[in-house]
Amino acid sequence: MFAASTAQKLGTVFAIALTVGWLLFMLAHVKRGAVKPGDEILEAPNRKPYYEDDILEGPKLERALTLALVLLVIIGIGLPLYWINETRRENGAKKLFANTAVEVGFALFQPADSPLPANPKLNELHFGCAGCHGNAGQGGSTNYTITTPLGTTQSVSWQVPALNTALLKYTPDTVRTIIVYGRSNTPMPAWGLAGGGPMNDSQIDSLVAYLQSIQITPAAAMKEGESVGTNGSAIFNAYCARCHTKGYSYGAPETSGAGAYAPNLTNGSELRQFPNLVDQIDYVTKGATYGKSYGTRGIGSMAADPRLDIETPGAAQQGGGMPKFDQVLTPEQIQAVVNYERGL
Repeated sequence: MFAASTAQKLGTVFAIALTVGWLLFMLAHVKRGAVKPGDEILEAPNRKPYYEDDILEGPKLERALTLALVLLVIIGIGLPLYWINETRRENGAKKLFANTAVEVGFALFQPADSPLPANPKLNELHFGCAGCHGNAGQGGSTNYTITTPLGTTQSVSWQVPALNTALLKYTPDTVRTIIVYGRSNTPMPAWGLAGGGPMNDSQIDSLVAYLQSIQITPAAAMKEGESVGTNGSAIFNAYCARCHTKGYSYGAPETSGAGAYAPNLTNGSELRQFPNLVDQIDYVTKGATYGKSYGTRGIGSMAADPRLDIETPGAAQQGGGMPKFDQVLTPEQIQAVVNYERGL
């Protein structure tokens, strides 16, 4: 169960106390108002003697005015004090909503046969992402059937990417679009309803929230990247070959950089596309922005998700587009991999 906040607990106690108070008041009023049959005329409120003028204009009026003053002071002081705390309450509500989204996203991410530790109501939300991407989004492998150039099929072990750095390279909207539509000709299926999958928009948003919660820091990502050093070929294989080299994901790489899900970089292609070295470095560093072209032939991001494009113009890229590497690679490593690509 989701833990109730202090405000929710106080609100519940207040609501219970108010309800009990009203019930007691109604019970006392009904009991006091009970009369014997035939006494209605004498007991009617308008037939009973009321206070004398001296009492009405004296003690009773003073009590009424005193009560009004007390209530006015409570309103004058209480309301400002209440609204002074509104920002903290609003931030608390946002945090609770975010935490709830992360918890639901965690349930979505788990393997289909994994029991939830806390809320049994979320058992139906297991979609099995961790089965391929690892329980902590650290990456993994899965069996996948590819079609060979001869038209036959072949079963391969596909190396599935880690997701704990995905949002260091893509925007949340781009990650959301990849989840919705999947990646053609890879083990990544379309999960969103718009792409023909089983997840609704709320579930997709919760999954993205969970992925955001497991991201490592840019410093940690660069620390991991130290293992490949500044060798352009090693950097390319670790960070670029998955998209730019056919067969790399399943251990059967063909010509390095000859293209697969991303463009062919060989035979001087990059020199023609980016005559200015600085432009290519900037492209690899910052990635592709939807609607913006890069280089001499106008390379840009892939088509936008129409739903997301309406809500946040230019934010989403269907299929992902070119990621940015400024938070996972050092400037020296980006320079080295660009030099390697320009020499293919």
